[in-house]
Amino acid sequence: MTRTVLVTGSTSGIGRAIAARFAADEAEVFVTGRHADTVERTAKELGVHGVVCDATDPGQVAALGTRLGEALDVLVNAAGGLAEAPSGDGSCLETLVAGWQAALAQNLLSAVLTTAAIRDRLTPGGSVISIGSIGAERRGGSYGAAKAALAAWNASLSAELGAHGITSNVISAGYIAGTNFFRGRMTDERHHSLIQETHDKRPGTPEDIAETAYFLAGPGARHITGQTIHVNGGAFTTR
Repeated sequence: MTRTVLVTGSTSGIGRAIAARFAADEAEVFVTGRHADTVERTAKELGVHGVVCDATDPGQVAALGTRLGEALDVLVNAAGGLAEAPSGDGSCLETLVAGWQAALAQNLLSAVLTTAAIRDRLTPGGSVISIGSIGAERRGGSYGAAKAALAAWNASLSAELGAHGITSNVISAGYIAGTNFFRGRMTDERHHSLIQETHDKRPGTPEDIAETAYFLAGPGARHITGQTIHVNGGAFTTR
């Protein structure tokens, strides 16, 4: 039976890799992004549906929900990333607030809004998967704090959805090469340092996260819910 999958923030990087993985399984996949040109290009290249949607905008998210039909099997909240530095105009405190609000909007509220908008469409046996970050565990600033809040929200969401046979988990990604997360500011020294923190001495790839998402949405993960799954090569370990 063909599954219907929505992946937000999926025109590049991790989100695109996740969309491609489900598309390869012949799922009916919807990808979203803020810019019409990249959404159209991604949809064409992957053979999926594309919807322009800023996941931080309640009106656009509500409209997105109406595009999906009555049933949705998998939601992947992949929208997020480092917020652009706010303008220096205004007081230092105003600038600080603007930066934190942007980080929370992109990395927490985007998932909260999207999930609320499509919640009634989620089918029994379905899955909600949100993309977190190792930044929630250390030196993450406003971005890390937003990702930590995402994991806390996921725990309560899992409790709400569990009775309906729907799982909800966070994938906490470590350093992932091959994305535009660092916006060209990754240095060779920093790249080497991040690899040395891992146990397997390699950077993660978008496909590492995509395969984890695919597993969490599959039959072998039906008793895994309310969890934060760390995919970082051992750079951060739990016990």
